[in-house]
Amino acid sequence: MFVDKAKIYVKAGDGGPGAVSFHREKYVARGGPDGGDGGRGGSVYFRVDKGKNTLIDFRYNRHFRAKNGEPGQGNRKTGKSGEDVYITVPLGTIVKDAKTGRILLDMCEEGDRLLFRGGAGGKGNANFATPTRQAPRFATPGVKCPEVELILELKTIADVGLVGMPNVGKSTLLSVLTAARPKIANYHFTTLAPNLGVAKVDDTDFVLADIPGLIEGAAEGAGLGHDFLRHIERTRMIVHVLDIAGSEGRDPVEDYRAINRELAAYSETLASLPQIIAANKTDIPGSEGNIERLKEALAGEDVEIYPISAATGQGLDPLLRAIVRKLLTLPPVQRFQEEELPQEESEKFTVEKVEDAFVVSGPLIDRLLDRTYADNPESMRYFQQFLIKAGVIDALREAGAREGDAVVMGDWEFDFVE
Repeated sequence: MFVDKAKIYVKAGDGGPGAVSFHREKYVARGGPDGGDGGRGGSVYFRVDKGKNTLIDFRYNRHFRAKNGEPGQGNRKTGKSGEDVYITVPLGTIVKDAKTGRILLDMCEEGDRLLFRGGAGGKGNANFATPTRQAPRFATPGVKCPEVELILELKTIADVGLVGMPNVGKSTLLSVLTAARPKIANYHFTTLAPNLGVAKVDDTDFVLADIPGLIEGAAEGAGLGHDFLRHIERTRMIVHVLDIAGSEGRDPVEDYRAINRELAAYSETLASLPQIIAANKTDIPGSEGNIERLKEALAGEDVEIYPISAATGQGLDPLLRAIVRKLLTLPPVQRFQEEELPQEESEKFTVEKVEDAFVVSGPLIDRLLDRTYADNPESMRYFQQFLIKAGVIDALREAGAREGDAVVMGDWEFDFVE
């Protein structure tokens, strides 16, 4: 089964918590704090497998979680880092953020790509020893990583896309121009998935993609075209295959217009791609008159017409050489622009008066709350000192907070004390 779109859920590993430990050794008094840091959580990578050509694996396996970092230990031992996760996808897969639609990765070449880095490990109590706090009895938790919903889309990488109505001979043409062996039969929608093949002319080779047949209304979801138009978004040019003999009872001139309307309806980029017309089935009587009609209809358009017969091999060499000439003038296969997920500025916070309370929020506050133990007095003293140093207390005063006013930070609520 061919699947070219999937939804998955990924999560980088959380950092391990730091350790609270004190050195214990015979004949060594007051050895001091020696709690080690927690290990970093595992990261999430994407990897290309050229042997894959479908996303069907993600129908049955949608959740990918990297391992969490292990806790720190005494004697300043850092916890073991969590194992990374590698998600294997076909060449040409793009990775989108499901909420925003941003393209995060375009897997258009081999190699591993980091998407989400694992959370940093927490600090052990050895990090918090000072001349005035010689025996800190607290450590910090590791950084937690959220689960993210992603959309995977496979967009075939090919130099040339073969488009046209069903049963015009695209699969036959692919089979005679390349070593590909697509399914060929005399009925509509024989091709149910894009087929790729490599054609060679002298010292130049290029990749062709046979796209399932389009019909009128394909861009709005009719037939199979809506599902597969994405596979020609990367192509550098289009070979528009027409049944010039009208063997299906259709007018080849109107077929040409209809397909181009569908391309334009789906994407202006597709509509602007260079085209060459392969007027197929010239071995069938009556095709000569339609070729002349087509030439007259397109007299004012910059498009080359090559009469061919995929069944007999007639006219294939001129077509191939025309494709190569055109490709040599075109830019390489399109790579989609990647965007990073917006990273919040970690030192920012806001103070807002909401009814009878002052709400303090922002990345700085979230990070502080995650790294504070409410049931540990020393951790709470460190929390209070941090609020003073970071300017949170001054910001509350400027916002109008007075002794006894309620202050809300995340799930915590406490009274403001001068």
